[in-house]
Amino acid sequence: MTENDLLYTLSLQHVPNVGDITAKRLIAYCGSAEAVLKEKKARLLKIDGIGEQVLRGLFDASHLSAAEEEIDFINDNGIKVSYFEGIDYPERLKHCIDGPILLFQTGNINLNQRHIISIVGTRKITVNGIAFCEKLMEALVPYNPIIVSGFAYGTDITAHKLAIKHNLQTIGCLAHGLNQIYPKVHKKYMVDMEKNGGFFSDFWSTSEFDRKNFLKRNRIIAGVSEATIVVESAERGGSLVTADIAHSYNRDVFAVPGRTTDQFSIGCNNLIKYQKAHMMTTPLDVPYILGWELEHTEKPTVQKQLFVELDDTEKLIYNYLKENEKAELDMIALGCHLPIFKAASILLNMELKGVVRPLPGKLFEVI
Repeated sequence: MTENDLLYTLSLQHVPNVGDITAKRLIAYCGSAEAVLKEKKARLLKIDGIGEQVLRGLFDASHLSAAEEEIDFINDNGIKVSYFEGIDYPERLKHCIDGPILLFQTGNINLNQRHIISIVGTRKITVNGIAFCEKLMEALVPYNPIIVSGFAYGTDITAHKLAIKHNLQTIGCLAHGLNQIYPKVHKKYMVDMEKNGGFFSDFWSTSEFDRKNFLKRNRIIAGVSEATIVVESAERGGSLVTADIAHSYNRDVFAVPGRTTDQFSIGCNNLIKYQKAHMMTTPLDVPYILGWELEHTEKPTVQKQLFVELDDTEKLIYNYLKENEKAELDMIALGCHLPIFKAASILLNMELKGVVRPLPGKLFEVI
């Protein structure tokens, strides 16, 4: 986008009562942020959902002045800005109604890689949680995914550090402007982060640090990714908010189960219990359920066993696939009236028996 476009888009973003959803609605109606700020108020009031309160202060000259100062900060610090309709804006985030109209980034981020996953969890990660993250990262290396997290204590920084260790690109989504870092103790990781990925934020350099920003930040973590993995979580926590947002975006969510007596397994167990997440018992559940395939490798031919015995549920899925030739996991679960996590588990067992095989795009077919 041109600097003039950026100026007016920042100005619109600076209006107190105009959030991302409202800004997109105004831009869609007028054609651009500049057109919005130069449009007559009476015409803007004709837009569905736009009232006097939203437009209060819209034409105040202070918004342009603030935008000019922010552009100076952006230029002085080499920050890249992505517009929500631009080709360099994260593709999955474009489909989120509340995705930011502007996304600020630093580092060496390459979003051309096919697979992007978010890893979240408690800030008091346990030894078991760290061990699982290590196994997860080792297992995912062949698929070369981008690892996204929030750069906070515990699970977040563990995921970032392990991604760097295994030469995977990693992105930290921040709950503040790119002029600062929180927590300050993590500043020592910034150089490696920017070499192996970088940082996203939709907050200005002048934004006040507020803990409520973490909840707003979580929509980017959930929206930019193909799936969100919750490693450990207490009964309440920000990672569960991220999981709920990802679920609302119709993205896959994975949760690592644990003992019912473990404090930091309660949140994960509840996600599984209420069918908001796949139960993740092995790191390879991720590529399996998401339908990932290794590049430049030939898939081994699965020999169908003779006289395979199937139980009633397996027969149900087998007959469904015979009738439909091939189908996605979600449709199989729906057509057979099964929870998605149970259908996935049964399909894995049927694959091992040589009865079905997975295809790209989460598809399955009978062998």
